[in-house]
Amino acid sequence: MKLRVSAVQYHLRTIQSFEEFAYQVEHYIKTAEEFGAEFIMFPEFFTTQLMSIGDYQGNALTIHDLPDFTDQYRSLFINLAIKSNTHIIAGTHVVRKNNKLYNVAHLFYPDGRVAVQEKLHLTPTEIEEWNMAPGEDLQVFETSKGTIAMLTCYDIEFPEIVRMARAKGADIIFCPSCTDDRHGFHRVRYTSHARAIENQIYVVNSGTVGSLPTVDFMRANFGQAAVITPNDIPFPPQGLLVEGEINQDMIVTTDLDLELLYQVRERGSVTTWRDRRTDLYPDWEAIKEIPTRL
Repeated sequence: MKLRVSAVQYHLRTIQSFEEFAYQVEHYIKTAEEFGAEFIMFPEFFTTQLMSIGDYQGNALTIHDLPDFTDQYRSLFINLAIKSNTHIIAGTHVVRKNNKLYNVAHLFYPDGRVAVQEKLHLTPTEIEEWNMAPGEDLQVFETSKGTIAMLTCYDIEFPEIVRMARAKGADIIFCPSCTDDRHGFHRVRYTSHARAIENQIYVVNSGTVGSLPTVDFMRANFGQAAVITPNDIPFPPQGLLVEGEINQDMIVTTDLDLELLYQVRERGSVTTWRDRRTDLYPDWEAIKEIPTRL
């Protein structure tokens, strides 16, 4: 099974209306279409661009205003996924549920269905400045091209949750990200490589670039899209299929061959997934049938 993926280095800039946001989004979708992409991923928090629209007094909107755009956001991407006949991982968008804010990754299917995955691990800024709540459940998603998971930015830095996603059948982790400096960027990038090696999976990264001068905590962005592989002979030596130019407004596209994953899991130079010692460190697959001890 092969599939073509595109990852967006989304350029954050001040806008005046939702229509401007939609126009910019459609530009990336059409670009990915021209390259024949079947999956298109936007970055984490790219809809914070909507906060730069501001209110009637000219002040930027706050994170608490962002959920008010949810219906427009969903309608836009449902229509684009159907029109383009692609799977769109539309980054993350902040939604309100039971008076709490969640950072939620959205998967828009070509047939109009929508699936969501709340971010499970929150950064101090998300908790202390934006008063957000973490998700409580990990999902994997069946598509016509295989099983995927969506783990957002900080999530990829926790090996246990990626082990769970792989045990549930995911071959590709789509990891939308938003980092404001080199330190954060490299944390996500290096751990994405580690997760690909540990679990013999693909990891797709996307990131925000540009800036929103009026929006708190979105004034600086350091981003680069990349598609990461296990480090084994069928793949590039650095475990990197493609990457963008750092901090440039662009999109990267490449093909993923799932059969290569299955081959290296069976007879690769190393077989890290098969060789994990669940007798020493039980993981989700090994403990899911074991009753909880008092």
